[in-house]
Amino acid sequence: MPLKWVLHWQPNAGSTVNSQILSEVSQCVESINGVKEGRWRATLTFYKPHTREPTQASEFPRDFLGISLPEQPSKYYLIIRGQRIVLEADSSIQTLMEKLQSYKTRVALYFDGFQYQLGDFQLRVGKVVPTHSENLRGIVMEVEYLPISSMEKGRQVMEEFVDIWQEALSKRSLPGHFVHIEPNFADYGLADSYTSQHSAVQYATVMAQLIATVQAVQSMRN
Repeated sequence: MPLKWVLHWQPNAGSTVNSQILSEVSQCVESINGVKEGRWRATLTFYKPHTREPTQASEFPRDFLGISLPEQPSKYYLIIRGQRIVLEADSSIQTLMEKLQSYKTRVALYFDGFQYQLGDFQLRVGKVVPTHSENLRGIVMEVEYLPISSMEKGRQVMEEFVDIWQEALSKRSLPGHFVHIEPNFADYGLADSYTSQHSAVQYATVMAQLIATVQAVQSMRN
């Protein structure tokens, strides 16, 4: 599977994300000859234990995420960040979880946007919104380098591409920038060759950063 980095938009201090920034980012991709190929969507769900007895709560992981990715529609990925566990399951596990009622959905978020082709790279730029809402919570970008699946071998070319991209974007003087935080995949038992489980772990990391950003903005306002 091609190597992929997932980046998120980090607003400058005192600013927030908005649809205008998303529009400018998309225009920037097209300005460097990115060819729009269509829409893409991923879904991330936060689960919490559905316990009848308060004493049972400690028996269940508190930080539990489920992720569906467009490149693997028949699969569902489960991440427990506290224990550094990532699992790949059949998508039907969601139905099973609903029937067992061990966990219930706390909040579900969509990553929704467009996919672009740019030479050997594929870019996906999208907004982060809760289900049944248009309240923008963040902006994400996937950078996929199609010829290579080794993270170590592809690192330099990915870094160079992101540098070029950041330079092009900086000319628009937007109040923020994209950030790439690479998880320690070895902690999750993942090897150098890239898989969809690596994508799931990256999305879980991105969500932790987006939540931290939102909380920081709220604390500043208070």
